[in-house]
Amino acid sequence: MLNVFARVHVARVTVPLARWLLARGVTPDTVTVIGTLGSVGAALWFLPRGELFAATMVITFFVLLDLVDGAMARARGRSTPFGAVLDSTGDRAADGALFACLAWWALGVGDQRLVWVAALVCLVAGQLVSYIKARAEGAGLSADGGLVERAERLIIALVGTGLEGLGVPYALAVALWLLAIASVWTFGQRLVEVYRSAHQPDAA
Repeated sequence: MLNVFARVHVARVTVPLARWLLARGVTPDTVTVIGTLGSVGAALWFLPRGELFAATMVITFFVLLDLVDGAMARARGRSTPFGAVLDSTGDRAADGALFACLAWWALGVGDQRLVWVAALVCLVAGQLVSYIKARAEGAGLSADGGLVERAERLIIALVGTGLEGLGVPYALAVALWLLAIASVWTFGQRLVEVYRSAHQPDAA
């Protein structure tokens, strides 16, 4: 998650934009859908063709809309259960498209089998990290924290993708393997947290 220092600076951009969009009748759910479709579309269009730097720039733009829809809900003073589910579902779709298309590139024009393996590990582990938190919270348990959450996963993956697109050798391989290891570790951390939460005296 973005730390407090980063949130303050990001809010200077997202809060005015959120208010501007709300004043024009745009809803947070609309922004969520646009951000998700844009991220998925950019991943599918640019990455398999090997246009890694362009993919990084466009996906980053649409991912940032995920911050705007939250700011819109806060500025409006309320959020809806449907909006929360839609936002989480959009996050999973965008993340899945990014890592699936990186794997596609690695098996195609990238011709890097090790990157393909790392991308698949990141895809599965990232989904599990998010799932275990949602499932635990649904059961009234805690599964917060961990080494890498969604923001960190996206930053590491997109930085590696962008540097690879600029011609930096092994940038994507290093980024994805580090992320794969960190994501598996985070899944383990959350699983332990769920176990501890379930065995607290007041868990019932």
